[in-house]
Amino acid sequence: MTLFILLKVLHIISMSLFLGAGFASAVMKLRADRTKDPRIISFVLDHIVWADWMFTIPSGVLLPVTGLWMASVVGWPLTTPWIAAGIILYIVAGVTWLPAAVLQIRMRKAAHAAAQVDGPLPPDYWRWTRTWFLLAIPSFAAALYTTYVMTSKHLPFW
Repeated sequence: MTLFILLKVLHIISMSLFLGAGFASAVMKLRADRTKDPRIISFVLDHIVWADWMFTIPSGVLLPVTGLWMASVVGWPLTTPWIAAGIILYIVAGVTWLPAAVLQIRMRKAAHAAAQVDGPLPPDYWRWTRTWFLLAIPSFAAALYTTYVMTSKHLPFW
């Protein structure tokens, strides 16, 4: 197997884990929040934070490493429009994901505290949840669009 093919396979697996973990986290959090039960929400947030450490962060690190390495191996300049767009979109996804990840940890802590006293979630929890979803929209959209740009090497809407 050539180095390029190996890098491409790792890149595709990383992209799948990155998108999959993000989508699964949003779906599971939405479902847990609908229960309004701090015990369920706490349990789900434990798993979302765990999934970030196990899948999102490692794949998020591997994506630019393998992508830049592939470009280097093939000799594609980083100024190639679809590569430059992919890098910019990846940065947008990361810049909007990082504060959402911090909010997840705050929400988990608030849910744990409410579950321990069998009380309601604090108003801050719901404010953080709204912000989390507002950050998730551009983050996930940028990640999806990056995937399109990288696979098609085409820039519609640009």
